[in-house]
Amino acid sequence: MSVRPVHELRRTADVVFTKARVAVFVDGCYWHGCPEHHRPATKRGEFWQEKIAGNRARDADTNASLSAQGWAVVRVWEHEDPEAAADRISGIVRSRLGES
Repeated sequence: MSVRPVHELRRTADVVFTKARVAVFVDGCYWHGCPEHHRPATKRGEFWQEKIAGNRARDADTNASLSAQGWAVVRVWEHEDPEAAADRISGIVRSRLGES
């Protein structure tokens, strides 16, 4: 869906729960350097290594910026079980809304 949780921050989340202030990002294993599944490129390796490192640095900055503004940031790897990820997200949203 790509929505900015905070208008001033030029970052978009995949799903945003505005009332609960929860931003969900689904990160691709290659593009975000998954520790389990990322395999370095064999062609133009230095370029891609820098690109992935930049993505990871931006992710960390996004997490810190949103957290500082009271948002909960949830990162889901593309390889994660969708039901388990949904359960985790649901628990965080419900908790922040004061639900059980």
